[in-house]
Amino acid sequence: MTDMSATHVPPTLGVLLAGGLARRMGGGDKPMRSIGGRTILERVIARLAPQCSGLILNANGDPARFSAFGLQVIADDVPGFPGPLAGILAALDWTAASRPEIEWVLSAAGDCPFLPRDLVAQLHEARARENAQLAVAASGGQSHPVIGLWRVALREELRHALVVEDLRKIDRWTARYPLATVTWPTEPLDPFFNANTVEDVAEAERLAALDDAS
Repeated sequence: MTDMSATHVPPTLGVLLAGGLARRMGGGDKPMRSIGGRTILERVIARLAPQCSGLILNANGDPARFSAFGLQVIADDVPGFPGPLAGILAALDWTAASRPEIEWVLSAAGDCPFLPRDLVAQLHEARARENAQLAVAASGGQSHPVIGLWRVALREELRHALVVEDLRKIDRWTARYPLATVTWPTEPLDPFFNANTVEDVAEAERLAALDDAS
């Protein structure tokens, strides 16, 4: 297991972004779909809980539907479903108010069931090595900006970008700061595979069997 001692990795709060509308799957909550006998969200929590100093869930609508998972549920406070940046902002604000000793938040998509077990450690290592303000994950030649490290102190700058500038794309915001990118291999499976469509869920079943056997 990755060494998560304080000398290596600063205390980091994890936020699972589940605020999406899942239009390509006919609506509903993608993280609540089951693969390999466990919900996608269960798998995400199992991957991230050992790496983080607590987990929260960003979701809009009735929070009671997630009550079985025992996580604090926070909603966007920027109206109009502006996307994952709003969820990240909500997490930064919540952390500043409720866990002021924590300076870093890790965001992860709630529909990525195979996240790396060293995600937090590797992102922090790259950020520190490159003296970056932010860090994001990548695989297969593609950046995954929704999976990244965010400094709580940047929350007012993010709020300004969202509310005043109407900025929506994460990579447009991260381009304003020194950014570290960490690339993971895609074999035997892409750790950032996400279940966006019904067909993806079928593929996820196959990958879950590989993952559970590892």
